[in-house]
Amino acid sequence: MSVQPYWELTFDADGDVDTRQRDQLLAGVAAEGVTDLVLFSHGWNNDQSMATWLYDRFFAPFPGLLGAGTGTGTSTGTGTRVRLGYVGVLWPAMRFSDEPIPDFTPSLISPGTAPATSPGGRTELSEETCRALASTFPGQDATVRRLAELLRERPDSPDALGEFARLVRDLVALPAGSPTAAFAADSGDGGPQPDPAILADDPVGLCAELTAALQETGVDLGPDEPGEQRLLGGLGKKLWNGAHELLRQATYFAMKRRAGTVGQHGLGPALGRLSQSAGTVRVHLVGHSFGARLVSFALLGLPTGAHNVKSVTLLQGAFSHYAYARRLPGDASHSGALRDAENRVDGPVVSCFSSHDTALGVIYPLASRLSRDDSSLLGLGDRWGAMGHDGIQAVDGTRRATIEDARAGRFPVSGCVSVDVSAVVCSGSPPAGAHSDICHEELARVVLAAGRISH
Repeated sequence: MSVQPYWELTFDADGDVDTRQRDQLLAGVAAEGVTDLVLFSHGWNNDQSMATWLYDRFFAPFPGLLGAGTGTGTSTGTGTRVRLGYVGVLWPAMRFSDEPIPDFTPSLISPGTAPATSPGGRTELSEETCRALASTFPGQDATVRRLAELLRERPDSPDALGEFARLVRDLVALPAGSPTAAFAADSGDGGPQPDPAILADDPVGLCAELTAALQETGVDLGPDEPGEQRLLGGLGKKLWNGAHELLRQATYFAMKRRAGTVGQHGLGPALGRLSQSAGTVRVHLVGHSFGARLVSFALLGLPTGAHNVKSVTLLQGAFSHYAYARRLPGDASHSGALRDAENRVDGPVVSCFSSHDTALGVIYPLASRLSRDDSSLLGLGDRWGAMGHDGIQAVDGTRRATIEDARAGRFPVSGCVSVDVSAVVCSGSPPAGAHSDICHEELARVVLAAGRISH
């Protein structure tokens, strides 16, 4: 790693922590004299090697920003010398190997894990993605093989799309009574949520909408094939690009549930243990994509009396911009799932957002509408918008800040804060756009400013 001291915390799908790693962290922060701990959770599309690569890249600027590359500086929050420690959270996410990652360097991680792309659309599943699906959804090997076969052959048949949609639904279904079902929605009463409508509606219509959305983000679906019958809503085999996206969105839904589970049942209690054993250590949570949802739900899992979380920074958060709202606009009877969670932070909750994130600006609201993921009565972009697209919404007192505010030391010290980072989070290929373009010194400055740590 580019920084030290560094620890990892690994959680399973139910939120159970690797107790050996947890105990090493608890002992290590005391032995190393750590005063401030930056804890980062990856998103839905990272396996372990890519997550470690991400942490190495993101943490790299921190020592220099604190002075002389030593990892020590002066904390404006405490007035004392700082010893910074770092934690990478590892949780069982699902990685599609065809999603490009800006500045991705395959030589830094396991051979053969570079994202794969194919001209004229994105329908076939790579062997790596098939293995990831089979690992993420145990016991579903035959289902994964048939999904891959259909995406490879792309039959020009509504019945084939119907079979594909049924297989996707079976892939992500939870056992009856699973507690993970309570973590599906970003709004409501927190009770178990039904499977999203995206898995039950007309598959041809769903895939047509998703195909159109992919084109809107700039995906080149290629020319028509010679002699194609074009039975599928007039789009022919191109519609299988939408089917591929349907599979991605279904795994999004499953990872969204999992992120909430790991956050509230796993990371929150682990932070409580840290508060008991090292109560003076100031914790700064950082999450990317669904990792932003994970660290947010960790706030709900903090035990009573744990006050060690001093800041939360959400990078391109892939969950509703109303998640922290006390009342949903257009439906005052419902609140965000994280209502008042910012009050559990002794400092600000910061949402960094970018207009170049087409995964959240185009695909996310469409998929959320198809999933009927909340009960608001607003337009598409407002009702189903993502936090990483336009920041925290409908929370009284939310302030706007800039990257320059972070640099100049005039950053808000409490409450909800939205920061437009479009100037730096701007690179990436369709359909995700700049969603994963987060390894920038400017964003490291935001984390330090939110935590009130400066040179």
